[in-house]
Amino acid sequence: MSKPICHLPLLSRFNKDNEYEVGVDEAGRGCLAGDVYAAAVIFPSGYVNDDINDSKKLSPAKREMLAEVIRRDAIAVGVGIATVAEIDEINILNASMLAMKRALDEVRGKSPIDFILVDGNRFPGVDYSEHHCVVHGDATYLSIAAASIIAKTERDKAMTILSAQFPKYAWDINKGYPTKSHREAIRKFGITSYHRLSFRLE
Repeated sequence: MSKPICHLPLLSRFNKDNEYEVGVDEAGRGCLAGDVYAAAVIFPSGYVNDDINDSKKLSPAKREMLAEVIRRDAIAVGVGIATVAEIDEINILNASMLAMKRALDEVRGKSPIDFILVDGNRFPGVDYSEHHCVVHGDATYLSIAAASIIAKTERDKAMTILSAQFPKYAWDINKGYPTKSHREAIRKFGITSYHRLSFRLE
C-alpha cells in the first residue's frame, strides 16, 4: 500500500521561533524611469499559501489577485518609496535600502518586529531588530515573496498612471525598464522628469 503524499508549502518561514518575522523586497531597481519601491510583510505564525511566489514567476493578473490576498491575510504590510531625485543623489543601491527602511517603518507602526528577512545580499540594518539577507529570498521564503508581490504591483500601478501623462514611453507596458522601444523613445523624444539621470538612458 502506497503512503499518502504530503503536500508541503512551497515557501515557508525562516525562523519559526520569531512570531513577527517580516520579509522585505524591492521593485524597480533596474528601471530607467520611476521611483524604486519596497514592501515589507508580516504573516501570522503558521500561515500557509502555496500560490505566493517570487513576483517575477507570476502573471500580472495573478500578482494583482495575490496582492489583495496578502493585504487581507497579513498582520501588517508596509510600502516604502525612494524617489527619482533620491536615486540620482545617493545611487540606486542606497535608494533601494532607503525604500526598504521606509517600508519597515510603516510596518513597525502597525506591529512588533522580531526578525527581518531581506531579499539580496546587502542591508545596512536597523537598530530595533536583527536581520538576515537571503539571495533569491523571494523564491525561498514566504514573507519575502509576498513583499516582492506588493512592491511590484504598487510600482506597476504607479508607472501605469504616469504612462497616461507620458504615453510615448509606453510605461504601462515596459514599466520603465530598459526595453529597446523605451530607449528608442528616449532618443526620439528626450527625457522626462521621471527618468533617472544617473543611469545610461540611451
